[in-house]
Amino acid sequence: MILVNTPTLPDRKIKETLGIARGSTVRARNIGRDIFAGLKNIVGGEISEYTKLQAESREQALQRMIEDAERMGANAVVNVRLTTSMVMQGCSEILAYGTAVIVE
Repeated sequence: MILVNTPTLPDRKIKETLGIARGSTVRARNIGRDIFAGLKNIVGGEISEYTKLQAESREQALQRMIEDAERMGANAVVNVRLTTSMVMQGCSEILAYGTAVIVE
């Protein structure tokens, strides 16, 4: 599966547009990570526990978007975007979306 954040692919022609492919995940913090985050907040620096959680969440959302595009019969997704929103305190959604297409 080809993924790009541009509307077209260099040296490829889009034969058919299939629709919006999307994938999301909702993740919550956990007590173990919150303890370490609280300590980091005191001394400063990157909160690597949350960085890792967000990276895993992005990858899962992208994988789900790819699976959605494959169900539509796409071999590429153009205009890929990622967004996040807070669902409730300590819980956020990562959404990956783009246009599923068939390219030559």
